[in-house]
Amino acid sequence: MKRETLISTSLLVVGAIFLIGRMFFSEHGMGKAYVRAVEVKSSETDPEINWTIYEKATQRKYHEAVTIDPDQKEYQFSLSRTLGIWIAALFTLFILSFLYKDNPLYKIAESVVVGVSAAYWMVVGFWTTIVPNLLGKLSPGWIKSWAMPGLKTEAELIYLIPLVMGVMLLWRLAPKGSWISRWPLAFIIGTTAGIRLIGFLHADFLGQIRNTIMSLVVTTPDTGFDFWDSMKNVVVVIGVLSTIVYFFFSIEHKGYVGKIAKLGIWFMMITFGAAFGYTVMGRIALLAIRIEFLLNDWLWLIDPANTRIGM
Repeated sequence: MKRETLISTSLLVVGAIFLIGRMFFSEHGMGKAYVRAVEVKSSETDPEINWTIYEKATQRKYHEAVTIDPDQKEYQFSLSRTLGIWIAALFTLFILSFLYKDNPLYKIAESVVVGVSAAYWMVVGFWTTIVPNLLGKLSPGWIKSWAMPGLKTEAELIYLIPLVMGVMLLWRLAPKGSWISRWPLAFIIGTTAGIRLIGFLHADFLGQIRNTIMSLVVTTPDTGFDFWDSMKNVVVVIGVLSTIVYFFFSIEHKGYVGKIAKLGIWFMMITFGAAFGYTVMGRIALLAIRIEFLLNDWLWLIDPANTRIGM
């Protein structure tokens, strides 16, 4: 047996032994979910119409309720949520196993996550876009009869254009005539680029110019000259101008122009470093959340008695 295979197999065996011991021989157990049944009225005018929702509860509340009344129905063990916790925990470990090397478990988790995500957003897009914004505009009565009774819209035949373009997009899946899908694709890319360009000009380009036009000397009625705000404005203006000089290639970067361009490089490197650090901190926060989920919601190591409701 290869050394890598031996190490991975040993880790799996040790992990399985730990999970079995934690599950069956620990005082509190692990990875279980409990819910509390709450009655909610659906209509204030008719109190007889209501339904039951299930809020997340703790193991302590469940055992306390069962001890007082073994036949109580308010606190219950939730099999579906328990399965969800275990699936999420195992898939998290499968994804983290890529840190060791590429393996079948990682590929399974990757494929399932990508497939489920694509299917989920397809269903969301169908019910939030196609049904109300396309079919609801073409045949409001039909959509009200089976899908959205509260839909308030009128028939607009102009929406036949996006319907035809959508069918043309699907033509790419046909064995012949896939070139037909290029026409709606070109239209979508062109209109999206134009709309985004206008939004970018208003939100980013003009906004940056507007925010750069500032007073280099800041004064306040109470204290007079404000040194730190003035220094901040001076640094912003110098950073913007020096960075613009770096991208001005009509003049050779020598002498004073070269020094100003180098100053612009320093400003850009500081900006890129801060942006990269912010991105890394965001990823570290996501990792910390997953570790907390594994240790608390799944293994119950942070809160062994499961007395608090996890995030």
